[in-house]
Amino acid sequence: MAGKTYVLLHGAWHGGWCWREVAAGLRALGHQVTTPTQTGLGERRHLLSAEITLETFVTDVVEHIEAEELEDVILVGHSFGGIGITGAADRIPARLRHLVYLDAMVLEDGQSPWSRMPPEIVAERRRRLEASGNTIAGPNPEVSAFGVSEDHPLAPWVRRRLTPHPINTYQTPLRLEHPVGNGLPCTYIACTAPWYPALAWARDWVKGRPGWTWQEIATGHDAMVTAPAELTRMLAAIT
Repeated sequence: MAGKTYVLLHGAWHGGWCWREVAAGLRALGHQVTTPTQTGLGERRHLLSAEITLETFVTDVVEHIEAEELEDVILVGHSFGGIGITGAADRIPARLRHLVYLDAMVLEDGQSPWSRMPPEIVAERRRRLEASGNTIAGPNPEVSAFGVSEDHPLAPWVRRRLTPHPINTYQTPLRLEHPVGNGLPCTYIACTAPWYPALAWARDWVKGRPGWTWQEIATGHDAMVTAPAELTRMLAAIT
């Protein structure tokens, strides 16, 4: 099979770094892979500001694909990254081949993450924000929040690399001109061991969508860290 093109988009507090093992695995199979980092996070944390919104994140993805002149892209979004891939599909569907939501948020037009997440989780994240004294970025959770156990060999690496997340991306709405997916094939991969409680609503929404493919992987939320070989196999099988 000829090599395919993958763009792997990270979630909140993460950066393109988190895809290291999966990207290497896909490249070893002959595929082209890029792992952009959203504005204000990872190696772009020096760009953190109160002006970063969901519009910024969507533009990041669109501009990356266009700047790299990528076509026929399998666009993968993990967790918060599901928002960016939805936005990109709304704007540049002709460049995309398939959307893969990895334990991801799925928003419709006019929705924000905090308008859809469970109220008790939103309240806790607001409390942690206030306690941190940082008014523009949410503090890093413990790695265990992502299903990475404290004794996992990569736990120290993940802890070092996490960066505060731009808070306005939780509060601003996603603007879409088309339904979620914009007619592209969509696959949702749910991480089941354990289930990530903040995304129960998104999983329920997906299960009611006709035409979506549902898959499961028996690992924690950061599957690219805790089960990279299995996740690589699943992504390589996407057509």
